[in-house]
Amino acid sequence: MHGLPIDPTEDTLSFFVVYMSAHIKPDSVGTYLSGICNKLEAYFPFVRATRRSYLVKRTLAGCRKRFKSAVKRKLPLARTHLSTATASLGHHPSHDDLLFVTMLHTGFAALMRLGELSVPDNVAIRDYRKCSLRSTVVVFERGYGFDLPYHKADRFFEGNKIRIVRRGNLDPAPIFHRYLASRDKVSRLNPFLWITSKNVVPTRAWFMARLRQLEPDLEFAGQSMRAGGATAMAEDGCAPHLIQ
Repeated sequence: MHGLPIDPTEDTLSFFVVYMSAHIKPDSVGTYLSGICNKLEAYFPFVRATRRSYLVKRTLAGCRKRFKSAVKRKLPLARTHLSTATASLGHHPSHDDLLFVTMLHTGFAALMRLGELSVPDNVAIRDYRKCSLRSTVVVFERGYGFDLPYHKADRFFEGNKIRIVRRGNLDPAPIFHRYLASRDKVSRLNPFLWITSKNVVPTRAWFMARLRQLEPDLEFAGQSMRAGGATAMAEDGCAPHLIQ
């Protein structure tokens, strides 16, 4: 087609990188190259060495800069979202309403991901070993806490101890206490901390359905809790190295 030799030389692989990067994401081009090397190695034993050559690597790096895509992030939740959610509870809220608002406050205050507070919608990939246990809850004068067994950023499976205290005008402790009392009425035998009125761990879809009632804008999602909490800490003057 282009009159180039069929041997996978440094030049031909570099041309391939540039050509494909104009049509698909450069990160995908690197994956394509790995697949190509796997198929051609039986006929061209040197192809992997060519793939690792300086020219090919630098061409791929240059295309990542030249054709990079803008990062898309969800909008952060604001303190007003939490205030609105709390005000909606009233004097006699349902257990599920208490659960949602408590998860919202906890994720916001502890910079947690939705996946650390719920289970995936897909049953096949659920891992209940990642779910926090009711027995790990601690309540102290200024707040509360619990253990997070492990998560995707925990390379050594050591887990984390979550501790949440009042910061400014945000005090999630009273809501957590109300949820905990309601949760123990639902079941004292269920070992998990976060459970719905049906005595099961909430799924992502369960949480998102309630978040959409609070904020219909699709630019907000589960990660908005973590982003909103980090933004609030920055506004309060927290040191950057403490916001992670």
